[in-house]
Amino acid sequence: MSNRTINFYAGPAGLPLPALERAKDELLDFAGTGMSVMEISHRSKEYDAVHEEALALTRELMGIPANYKVLLLQGGAHLSFGMIPLNLLRAGRKADYIVTGNWAEKAYKEAKLVGGDDVRLGGSTKDLKFARLPKTSELTIHKDSSFVHFTSNNTVEGTQWQDYPETGGIPYVCDMSSDIMWRPFDVTPFGLIYAGAQKNLGPSGVTLTIIREDFLEQCQAQDLPSYLRFKLHAEKNSLYNTPPCFGIYILRNVLAYNKSIGGLKVIEANNRKKGELLYGCLDRFPGFYKPFVTEKADRSFMNIDFFLPSEELTDTFVKEAKKAGMVGLKGYRDIGGIRVSAYNAVTVDNVKTLVAFMEAFVKKNG
Repeated sequence: MSNRTINFYAGPAGLPLPALERAKDELLDFAGTGMSVMEISHRSKEYDAVHEEALALTRELMGIPANYKVLLLQGGAHLSFGMIPLNLLRAGRKADYIVTGNWAEKAYKEAKLVGGDDVRLGGSTKDLKFARLPKTSELTIHKDSSFVHFTSNNTVEGTQWQDYPETGGIPYVCDMSSDIMWRPFDVTPFGLIYAGAQKNLGPSGVTLTIIREDFLEQCQAQDLPSYLRFKLHAEKNSLYNTPPCFGIYILRNVLAYNKSIGGLKVIEANNRKKGELLYGCLDRFPGFYKPFVTEKADRSFMNIDFFLPSEELTDTFVKEAKKAGMVGLKGYRDIGGIRVSAYNAVTVDNVKTLVAFMEAFVKKNG
């Protein structure tokens, strides 16, 4: 479609066009039912096939071992912030949280409400406005921790862990909402991974959660409301209650498309090319475009933040970009400037279009 807007919103974010076209073709008559997938029972064989395919594709694309459960939940990262300590910080267990940005800090604060002093600060760069990640020497990881929580990509600030933090073998619990499936990685050091779907996987309303069986065995709390128990969702194959059927259907479409183009290795190559183009442009015009992130090694491939010389130019940039068919470039309210969210569905050609606009903008206004 030639009239598609180039979508740089931070979330909900753009989706691959083939996944949307598949949904368009099946919207009124899904799998010969004469109904939309939004209308049929979540216990029907037609929906069950979608559900199982979404789970299987997640395992295949990410290389998830058999000793992990894949869950399709609701509530986004916000609900997970509370569910994790409610389930895992029992019987005197403790955890360290590394705070590297807005969402990492929210996770830490929610966990403190549940775990109190058993939830400890493992490191933070808040005094630097989260403009870089902590160095290994700046982390305090306690040997008695059951897990270390971190956020793999900081959507607001534009930092991303290229090498995950050193914990001395203590398992990770990770919020991957904004960079899940941006590249292949080894799942086995992780006790639990969670991700809102609305950036790289699908629409808002689905939370992909991957939990190792030894972590699941720690979730024995019977005093929690039923929906808050990870173990119950695992036992019911994410069908304890009515799941977000349409969101899971779109998730399936996106994952099937990802597989069709060659999987996460191809997606990573595209993402690295996009980063090379965007950061290359910023670095060519250091007097005009100023990146928010201070360490090049910490730069995110998903969210790229930068400033222009004035707020007036920033407003002009956003308005003229919209006229040129590009939206979602206004920076997060607490930081300002420009934010380019270049998630998986953003193509290399989309970024080339933006870079050409940025180069022309410098010539006109620099």
